[in-house]
Amino acid sequence: MNTLIISGGNIEVDFALEVLKKPFDQIIGVDGGLFFCQEHQIMPTVAVGDFDTLPPDILKWYKTHTDLEIREYNPIKDAADTQIAVELAMESGSTDITVLGATGTRLDHVLGNIQMLYLPLEKGIRCELLDRHNRIRLIRNSHVIRKKEQYGTYFSLIPFTTDVYGVTLKGAKYPLEQYHFTVLGTGSLGVSNEIVKEQVEISMESGILILIESKD
Repeated sequence: MNTLIISGGNIEVDFALEVLKKPFDQIIGVDGGLFFCQEHQIMPTVAVGDFDTLPPDILKWYKTHTDLEIREYNPIKDAADTQIAVELAMESGSTDITVLGATGTRLDHVLGNIQMLYLPLEKGIRCELLDRHNRIRLIRNSHVIRKKEQYGTYFSLIPFTTDVYGVTLKGAKYPLEQYHFTVLGTGSLGVSNEIVKEQVEISMESGILILIESKD
């Protein structure tokens, strides 16, 4: 099952509407993301959140004019709304999850959403945070990025776990062989690499990396 989550962060309209041209089995509207959905006549499969950032009249409209399933939560809770949506997508059998509106000016939310990616990773579910400029995923073991399929020009590798051992990069402008990434001293070594062959092959012996593909 292919799921799109529309969250309440930064959404660039033209880009989001282009993403929505792709087929999705279900769409989950999250809190302020319902504003975007209503404005562009997109009917989600389900809506979740505490709705503290959504104008009350929009939530009322959905409740009175549609049959949309709305799962409303107390603002005092242990999980952010986007995480609740990802957990719901996983419970419903999703194998591929795309999250729009998970980035923006609130860096605390961005970092929290990146950490949230660990939940689907552990279940073997593909999940990505997507905006016009970046695609963000977590990877472990091995991963291939084909040049013709990459998102933008650059890719960066940042340690998610404290240590990532035995990282090898082949087909990159800056290759690596059995490198030890650590949050305690790697610095920016993994930032802004490029693919110079048909594909880049990333492998590691242990640990988890944040993979960010970026457009300039």
